[in-house]
Amino acid sequence: MKEVAILGAGYAGLRTLRELQKQDNLHITLVDRNDYHYEATDLHEVAAGNQPKEKIIYPIDDVVDEKITTFIQDEVVTINSEQQTVELKENELLHYDYLVVALGFETETFGIPGAEENALEMVNVKTAEKVYEHIQAMMKKYKETKDKKYLRLVVCGAGFTGIELVGALHDGLDRYAKMADVDPSEIEIYCIEAMSSILPQFDDNLTQYCLDHLNEWDIHLLTSSPIKEIKPERVIYSNEETDKELEAATIIWTTGVSGSHVIGESGFNEKRGRVMVNDDLTSPNYNNIYIIGDVSAVMDKEGNRPYPTTGQISLQMGEHAAKNIAHQTKGEATETFTFNSLGSVASIGNTHAFGYVGSTGVKGYPASFMKKMIMNRSLLKTGGLKEVMAKGRFDLYH
Repeated sequence: MKEVAILGAGYAGLRTLRELQKQDNLHITLVDRNDYHYEATDLHEVAAGNQPKEKIIYPIDDVVDEKITTFIQDEVVTINSEQQTVELKENELLHYDYLVVALGFETETFGIPGAEENALEMVNVKTAEKVYEHIQAMMKKYKETKDKKYLRLVVCGAGFTGIELVGALHDGLDRYAKMADVDPSEIEIYCIEAMSSILPQFDDNLTQYCLDHLNEWDIHLLTSSPIKEIKPERVIYSNEETDKELEAATIIWTTGVSGSHVIGESGFNEKRGRVMVNDDLTSPNYNNIYIIGDVSAVMDKEGNRPYPTTGQISLQMGEHAAKNIAHQTKGEATETFTFNSLGSVASIGNTHAFGYVGSTGVKGYPASFMKKMIMNRSLLKTGGLKEVMAKGRFDLYH
């Protein structure tokens, strides 16, 4: 019986597990620091306070088949590829025949001074909850002090995550206003972006749909404004070659992510925590190690750059890694991974969205409907029908 270790219970790790549990002659060990899986694509909803964390999490035990799989709640310290072992923080050394590394992402500050110390990150359930707790505290501070900085919410970065967070914060305005005892129009939302435009993965028509709504909602979108420093309750940015300062009590960092630090510390050849893998998703140096999800880089040969790390590609990687491990255990050749994009949809609040379904552009209600169907599909792929029925998004008609 072959030993398979899966590190990480995100989209990629759980999808691998569900497929491998269909195989014979395997024992699987799944490791994750949490005892629950969370839908990472919905963290902005928790950060804004629009959804409770319970809506986006479910127990890992719901997916584990105890006859074939052992779940260990622990943190991965390092991977020793030569010895085929994994060092864990609390448990004994883990040995494997095949390894699936799906360790997920971490905040990337790009060396900007003060970003780590003075901005709120949003990379997991706990940090998302902290963002909302902070917003609530600041609204109450305003009620006590009448200092306008407590009504100012700043999102650093206008990428996919930043824009979705801005939309979610706008949805929460009425609730925040009640906490501060002000009119919702008095709460200011800023989004600061270094590039001159936003969301280059979408065409001009879809991007304009987003910009029109941000303008209608009085969102202060500052493009061509690279951030120079984050000071306590202050963002220093450059605009038209002049440094400017924005005072705000809530500063949320969404400018980018990198793969887990464990990748570099384990000696893999990586860039920002991501390994450029072989065509079959194995490590360049070890054909029994699969590196998938946010720690993996797969080249888009048409665009000549790695695919963005998304829940969609992570699910497909997990399924493919499981298929190739099954091939290897039978002495068969592995297959090349091909990403089949089903499209990409960004939400700006609960009732507005835009993006692509396949190659067709969609916006407004149809896009919002599709966004929720995408969420439900990922639940189905990782947790099964039980989780879809318990945690799925069925508020389709707003």
